[in-house]
Amino acid sequence: MAKTKKIGVVLSSGGGRGVFAHTGFLLALEQMGIEIGAIAGCSAGALVGGVYASGTDLQQWAERLASVETREYWTPDSWSRFIWQMAVHKGRGYTGISGSSAAIDFIRNNLATQTFETCPIPFYSLATNLTQGSKTLFSSGDLAPRIMASAAMPVLYRPVEIDGELFSDGATI
Repeated sequence: MAKTKKIGVVLSSGGGRGVFAHTGFLLALEQMGIEIGAIAGCSAGALVGGVYASGTDLQQWAERLASVETREYWTPDSWSRFIWQMAVHKGRGYTGISGSSAAIDFIRNNLATQTFETCPIPFYSLATNLTQGSKTLFSSGDLAPRIMASAAMPVLYRPVEIDGELFSDGATI
């Protein structure tokens, strides 16, 4: 009996281009019949890796990406609030242009399952814990906020609060 070989995949950051690149990479592996035994991701890699590990069909995900609208994941502050924060408060306390709730909802709506524990492929997501000043590797709990925590680029997105601690993009120091 021939044993199927599995590989582990680590997907890095890369912003919007990374999302498309990682999706294409996983589609290529799938087309070659290479089975993935585990996925770890950071930032854009956490988004794509988490969606795939949850059991979402990659072709369906790629089609979804082709039709996504910015407002589905990006809800920037008004110009007046931004100017007020910069002029009056000199930027102090201003942590990001957009909140993360729309992005978390977008992620949640594109997952086939909602927790790390129910993923058909083991999945790990790396984020920066701003509260403790360290990295955190998530492997349990609700997927969507932990994926977004890994992808919340500083200045662009406000940090994601999980269990009373603040997290941002895993690719940051």
